[in-house]
Amino acid sequence: MSKRSVTLGGLALLLALGLSPGLLAAQQPPATPPQPPAPTPAPAPMPAAAAEQPAAPIPCSTCHEEAKQFIYNPHARGAVKNHEVSNDVCATCHGDGAAHIEAGGDKTKIKKPVGKEGANETCLLCHDTATDRVSRHSGVHANSATVNCLTCHSIHHPAPQTQHLVAKPQLQLCGTCHAPQANMVRAKPYKHRLGRGGMECSSCHEPHGRPAQETLRTTQAGEAPCLACHANLRGPYAFPHDAKELGGCIACHEPHGSSNQKMLKRANVYQLCIECHSPVTADTLGSQPPSFHNLNSPRYRNCTTCHVAVHGSNRSPQLFK
Repeated sequence: MSKRSVTLGGLALLLALGLSPGLLAAQQPPATPPQPPAPTPAPAPMPAAAAEQPAAPIPCSTCHEEAKQFIYNPHARGAVKNHEVSNDVCATCHGDGAAHIEAGGDKTKIKKPVGKEGANETCLLCHDTATDRVSRHSGVHANSATVNCLTCHSIHHPAPQTQHLVAKPQLQLCGTCHAPQANMVRAKPYKHRLGRGGMECSSCHEPHGRPAQETLRTTQAGEAPCLACHANLRGPYAFPHDAKELGGCIACHEPHGSSNQKMLKRANVYQLCIECHSPVTADTLGSQPPSFHNLNSPRYRNCTTCHVAVHGSNRSPQLFK
């Protein structure tokens, strides 16, 4: 076979396969040139040293037992964290204690509220309440050298189980100045049971009342404090008892205690009644009782045997029922 025949046979074979020498060459992947090695990354710089944090201040509770117990104080409400009160709470009344701490507890470098000035500069910054009946500045117990907020209230050492951080139980505290009334409550057999069931001196008396006003508390209807408990005697009545209308409850009753039942001012009912119902003097309520009530006879001496509605009646002008 000739050399020309071999060449023609190879071309025919390529045409049969649909290929050409050029296409065959194009299908071969080009040679990839060698890549240089990747550079080694430089080590990351070390972070700058954090600025030294200032040391936390020494808690006041480290030295002061009062600060440990302050977590139960209403002034610490919302400021207790991890069973400890922040020094900022103490600083509200005592000022910044940094110098006090640095000086090893030097008492001259901390503020201690005392007396009238201490009450004015601390207590009244928050408790300066004033209404038409109550005033911390001009009330009957307004701040003075003799009586001030810190006389009756103890922020760190209040009496146990008492409200408003009072320094002593109320009867003992009020009796410091109001001894006659406190002694009546202590000694008399018929009295209000103060210290029991939530009743205290302040249940009837407003300790911060204005001097120009009655220092007694009143109900929401402006009535005497007695009616806050004795609401069944409120009235109004069609036929009120004049003694109640003119003199109030204390016309017949001793509010701080009595030796007589129902805390009456007199041992015998008729003795109490004739203080008003007598023709002897001109400043009474008239010639009552009438002449047929001979008070020398024991049968007439218990007036309430017939006049049972002593606080007022809606049916009988004579208070019979």
